[in-house]
Amino acid sequence: MADELLARNSWSSMDHLNAIYWSLSSVLLYNRPGAVLEVGCNAGHTSVWLQRVIQDFAPERELHLFDSFAGLPTPGQHDVLLGDGDLVVTEEQVKENFADWDLPTPAIHAGWFVDTLPSYCPRQVAFAYLDGDYYESILTSLEYVYPRLVPGGVILIDDYCDAEQNPRAWDGFPGVKMACDDYFRGRPNPVEVLAGSARLAVGAIRKPLDGAGV
Repeated sequence: MADELLARNSWSSMDHLNAIYWSLSSVLLYNRPGAVLEVGCNAGHTSVWLQRVIQDFAPERELHLFDSFAGLPTPGQHDVLLGDGDLVVTEEQVKENFADWDLPTPAIHAGWFVDTLPSYCPRQVAFAYLDGDYYESILTSLEYVYPRLVPGGVILIDDYCDAEQNPRAWDGFPGVKMACDDYFRGRPNPVEVLAGSARLAVGAIRKPLDGAGV
């Protein structure tokens, strides 16, 4: 399954899929309560992987997907790659991908994150994969998702590049790390850099079991 998903999605890698598998499966195995989220699902290739892991470890768990389905928003001052409307897909493409793999269709929330997350972000979040690409998208995602992350829950942030800790990491979306730095400034929970065999750029946050760092 992993090889075929990668063939369909050139933006991903085996390192990405491995990071998601081990992070999400650990949350489910330790029975952390809450839903699983992907904020910025595009056509749903990573979403299918999330659902596959859920089906293997905790099929009762809810998967929620968020995407504008209008492509990327207008770039801000920290965003240097792609532009307004790029990477546009349809909600139907996401549903077709789940049907292709004979997996349950998740809850899909269409619209800009600033409009959908306040209303549809679940009250408790066990795991979230943030793939918003741009500064404002990641900042908005953190503002609504992190406070609802349960103790022991995990957030993975795609395109998080810390060149000092991982010089090989891909640095196409610098606004992602800037948004994380701004959100977590003054908080005791720094983002951890995940290293891979190639140019993996992913940050990880695990909320302490004592709930510190909210």
